[in-house]
Amino acid sequence: MNINKYIPNLFTLGNLFCGTVATILAVNGDYEQAALFVIIGIVFDFFDGFLARLLNVSGELGKQLDSLADMVTSGVAPGIIMYQLIYVSVGYKEIYSDVIESKVKGLYTFDVGYWPYLGLILTLAACYRLAKFNLDTRQTNSFIGLPTPAMSLFVISLPLIQMNTDIHFIEELLLSNYFLIGITVVLSILMNVEIPLFSLKFKNFGLKENIFKYVLIALSIVLVTTIQFLAIPIIIAAYVVLSIINNSMQKSKKSLN
Repeated sequence: MNINKYIPNLFTLGNLFCGTVATILAVNGDYEQAALFVIIGIVFDFFDGFLARLLNVSGELGKQLDSLADMVTSGVAPGIIMYQLIYVSVGYKEIYSDVIESKVKGLYTFDVGYWPYLGLILTLAACYRLAKFNLDTRQTNSFIGLPTPAMSLFVISLPLIQMNTDIHFIEELLLSNYFLIGITVVLSILMNVEIPLFSLKFKNFGLKENIFKYVLIALSIVLVTTIQFLAIPIIIAAYVVLSIINNSMQKSKKSLN
């Protein structure tokens, strides 16, 4: 029996476990721990593919397991977190500062209507993207649309920013249900729109071929060390913008040739 073929799947199941725990923590309002488990799950997600290629055991089962695990870690968990954030913003802004200060856990029994359920659009959009990804043969060396882990990182950063920022404008912005719903719609569209986004995998380390990757990495290091959690959505936005610039330059080169 070839044990090697099971190793990547164990990492994939580790991703699923982390995503499930993150979902439970998100329901209970423990955003810091939920974010931690989402990040660990994304690390597992990276290494399952890496090990499958390294051990030459890639297969259809692993591909399907990977998408199912991602659906929880980078679909259900961020959807629940966005639901919670919109719930807070709609229902009881007046007590929100006390909630953050005391780190109160759990959902609240306030009548906020159906607005919070709009946050679950992220879950639906992630599911649609993952299903498309399994059928799309173009996404071997790059991505078409924003990857679900990037969306998940963006969303899990929002409550962490709320709890750690002293900038009043940002606090007010993240307490706006219109802003949160707008973010939900934009991220859902970005996941499924036909925009090529470069992969961070390196075939070689030449500066000319990888200039945008190096710029993104350098920018990420500077931002994370200076503004911490606030860096995450900025980095992801920069990733999309740099990819669009890269696409434009590639098209220009082709037209000249």
